[in-house]
Amino acid sequence: MAAASTDQQQRLRSGSGKMDAKNLNSGPISVLITKSQFAQRFRGYLEKERILDVCHRVQKLLDGTVALPVLGEKLTEQHLQELRESLPPETTCTLTCIQNPLPSKAARVQSPARKLCRELQRLVSDSGGRWSDELEDDLPRSWQQHGDLVLLSKDSFRAALWKELGLELWETVASALGARRIAKQGRISPDGVRSPTVTLLLGQDGWVEHVDNGIRYTFDVTRCMFSPGNITEKLRVASLPCAGEVLVDLYAGIGYFTVPYLVHAGAAFVHACEWNPHAVEALRKNLELNGVQDRCQIHQGDNRQLELQDVANRVNLGLLPSSEEGWPIACQLLRKGTGGILHIHQNVESFPAKAHLHSGHLEEQQLQQCPEQAVSNRQEDRMGQRNRRSPKNADIMDSGRETQAAATRAEWQRWAETTGAQIRVLLQQLHGKPWRTNILHIEPVKSYAPHVYHIVLDLECRPLS
Repeated sequence: MAAASTDQQQRLRSGSGKMDAKNLNSGPISVLITKSQFAQRFRGYLEKERILDVCHRVQKLLDGTVALPVLGEKLTEQHLQELRESLPPETTCTLTCIQNPLPSKAARVQSPARKLCRELQRLVSDSGGRWSDELEDDLPRSWQQHGDLVLLSKDSFRAALWKELGLELWETVASALGARRIAKQGRISPDGVRSPTVTLLLGQDGWVEHVDNGIRYTFDVTRCMFSPGNITEKLRVASLPCAGEVLVDLYAGIGYFTVPYLVHAGAAFVHACEWNPHAVEALRKNLELNGVQDRCQIHQGDNRQLELQDVANRVNLGLLPSSEEGWPIACQLLRKGTGGILHIHQNVESFPAKAHLHSGHLEEQQLQQCPEQAVSNRQEDRMGQRNRRSPKNADIMDSGRETQAAATRAEWQRWAETTGAQIRVLLQQLHGKPWRTNILHIEPVKSYAPHVYHIVLDLECRPLS
C-alpha cells in the first residue's frame, strides 16, 4: 500500500464525517483504491472503524479497481497497516485523492437529523455563538414521535449553550422535525409505578395518540410510559389463539397487551389490573377508542390484594425487571380444574463471562491454525484491540459471537426451567395436589442493558389427574 504524501495527508486532515454542505462540494476527497474482489472486505472494515466517508459513493474506476472514500482525519497508520496485512502477498492498495466525487444517496436526501443539525447551526450562529463538535455530538440520534409531539432522549441537549437559547431552541427543533410540541425524557421515578420524569418543553399538554398494528393508544407522555421496543411482543400477543378465553393482565399499564388480546387475539374477556391512576385513565380511553370496553374490567390498585381466583385461561405478567412478586396471585387466578398459560416477562442476565471462557478457548484453538495472529491477538493495549477487529480475524470474532449467543440461550433456558419448578411448588401449595409445567416458548423481546435481555416465557400449567 502506498503511503499518503505530505500534501495528501494535509488534505486528509481537512475532511469531515458530518453530512452537511461542506461535504457535498466538488473538491477532491481521499480514497483507498483496491481490486474489486477486496472492496467488500475493505468496506466492512472501514464501516466498523467509522472511517468510511458515507457522504460520497463507492466508485468503480475505468481500470476495474474500486475507490472507497475515507475520512482522512480519522484514518491512521494503524488502519493502513491492518488493511495491508489483510491482503494476499504481492497485492497492494493505494491511498490517493480523486476529483469531482459523486455524493452518496444518503447525502443527497436531507434527513430530519441533517435538517435539525443545519437549523441549529444557523440558530447558534445568529445568536452569536460558535458551533462545535461538542454541540453536534449533543444532538439526539433518535427520538420518538407521537403525532405532533417529539419526545427527545434524556442524553441530548445537555450543553450549557442550549439553556441560553431558551424557547427559540425548542421552536427550532420542532420546526426541523415537523412537530408542534417537544418533550424530553428523564429517568424513571422509583415510585413503584414507574412514572416517567418527562419535561414538556414546548406545548400545552402531553396527551398524544400512537397507532400500533391498527390499535390506537392515547396517553400523557409526562405521566405514563410507552415502550416502542415492545412492538414485537405486542404483535406476537395479537397472533395468539385466545378465542373464547378469559385473560388477566396483572400489569396492564395503558393497555399495551390488554388491547391486542381483545382486538386481535379474540379473548372473550380481560381483567386488567393497574395501580397507577394516570395509566388507568389512559387505559379507559384506549378501551373506548378501540371499542372493547364492554369486554374488559379494570381493577385499580395493588394486584396482590386482588380477590379474583379460578377465572383465567391465561395470565399476562408484563412487569420488568421481574414479575416474581405476582407469581402467587397468577397461580391463584388460573382455573384450578384445567390450568392455563402464564406469559412471564423477565430481564435475564446472560453471564457473558461464562461465554467469554468458552469463546476464549475456541479462539485459542483457531489461533493455533493462524500462528501469525497469536501475538497481536493477545496484546491488551489499544493496538491489540484494533487487530482483533481487523478483516483477517473476522472468522474468529464470528465464532466467538456464536458461542456467546449459544451461552445466552442456555442461560434463558436455565432460568425458564427454574421458574417452571418454582411455579409448580406454588401451585401444589395452593391446591394441595401436584401440577405439571411445560415450557411452550421463550421469546426474546429486546436488549434491556449490556448482557441483559427482556424475554417472555410462555409456561403451560396443568393439574395432574
